[in-house]
Amino acid sequence: MNIVILIPIYNDWKSISKLLGDINSNISNLDCKFSIIIVNDASTEESSINNSNLKNIQSIKVINMKENMGHTRCIVTGLKHIFEKEEFDYVIPMDGDGEDRPEEIKNFIEQIKLNPHKSVVGERIKRSEGLFFKICYNSHKILTFTFTGQNIKFGNYTCLSKATVEKMINDKSSWSSFSGALAKLEKDRSSTPSIRGERYFGPSKMSFKNLILHSLSIISVFKMSVLIRSIFFLFIYLILIYQNISFIMLLPIILVFLLILSVFRISKNENLSELNNSFSNISKIDIIN
Repeated sequence: MNIVILIPIYNDWKSISKLLGDINSNISNLDCKFSIIIVNDASTEESSINNSNLKNIQSIKVINMKENMGHTRCIVTGLKHIFEKEEFDYVIPMDGDGEDRPEEIKNFIEQIKLNPHKSVVGERIKRSEGLFFKICYNSHKILTFTFTGQNIKFGNYTCLSKATVEKMINDKSSWSSFSGALAKLEKDRSSTPSIRGERYFGPSKMSFKNLILHSLSIISVFKMSVLIRSIFFLFIYLILIYQNISFIMLLPIILVFLLILSVFRISKNENLSELNNSFSNISKIDIIN
């Protein structure tokens, strides 16, 4: 069984070297062939990868992008490259900073052996961030469920079958939100518990602003559900308050309208043409190992 581990990166080369070592250690007893594809999102720092003593990894390639595209689009570009140019049975996208723990790779392998035709998501059961981030993250999950009906407890750390990869690279929503697109395209999926690890080096790059954009990107995948649920909410709410209308009572209506406008604006990032032409942004592919 051929497994490709897909890692997007921007500047964090020190973490990548440590991650590769940890991956190598954790796959030593797994009956699979592992290769690594790193997507370098036009890093401004010079690339440096320590590839010594990685005997359990068959090959390491770095896809270098000409222009910075962002985390999600790097993953999708990597998926497209793997589907069209690599031999594989499954792809495991994971972050390069240590927050997606390499020791959980074996859990994905166990699940695909039990259900070979299903993709597997790492369902987050615990996070390592501070209290404020956890509150914001839980608020994001509640907001997503309220307006879409989708209980999305996973991120990029998944194990995708070849059939799922094909669906992802042919759907425009993947270009905007990886987890949103996967939730939409693969209803029948397996899951395995996943604990969000701590970054190897430095603070998290997920700011409050980025978390809001991340949440809205997921919600925008289900924009029609958002519109229907919002109309229903507004109808019920107006019935309840029509005898006591005030500016304060109108605030929820204004916020819902702003949400709808934001969701439909962000949904314009879904672009199948850009996805199909993503290879034009590749400058070169380095073979490291």
